[in-house]
Amino acid sequence: MAKWRITGDYFENCNCDVVCPCLASASPPLSTRPSRGVCDVALVFHIDAGNYDEVALDGLNVALIAHTPGPMAEGQWTVAAYIDERADDRQTAALGAIFTGADGGPMAAFAPFIATDLGVKKVPIRYTIQGKTRSVEIPGIMQMGVEPIPNLHPSGEIWAALGHPVAPDRLALAMGRSGSTYVDHGMRWDNSGRNGHYAPIAWSN
Repeated sequence: MAKWRITGDYFENCNCDVVCPCLASASPPLSTRPSRGVCDVALVFHIDAGNYDEVALDGLNVALIAHTPGPMAEGQWTVAAYIDERADDRQTAALGAIFTGADGGPMAAFAPFIATDLGVKKVPIRYTIQGKTRSVEIPGIMQMGVEPIPNLHPSGEIWAALGHPVAPDRLALAMGRSGSTYVDHGMRWDNSGRNGHYAPIAWSN
């Protein structure tokens, strides 16, 4: 198995009400039925610095989408991946290994739940951070962004340690900005005003 590490930033936007019951409820994590019965979620990543053995991954972006027909812990996930078109063949293979969990790391926690893999597309991915907002554009496919949920904290943000595999110790509570949409693989979502999160990431295997 290759040795790898990445640091950077991530956000997600799903179709649940704020705050997502999959992570915060009276039931065990991932066991509560999503707010609308099913889960439609996008997770988007920007790598500031990283390597997979000797392969540099600095500056690259990845997006993952998942649909679940019920509580996430019950499995039967349908997933698809989008990898930065700037990645060469070795970088593409490295990102695939990291973000499928094939070579360990946080994403390995999700692998047992996947039933249908819709594959990988190489696409232009523009990841933007502006103050407390994050956004992504994949032309013709994804236009999503998140911002902090309204709160009384002087920082303007609420951070929680929810144990999310992506960022277990520090995760901001957020919501989808207006126009947060996804269209591909026969699916069409609008997660505007729905649950979101963002956080710095520091992963390795």
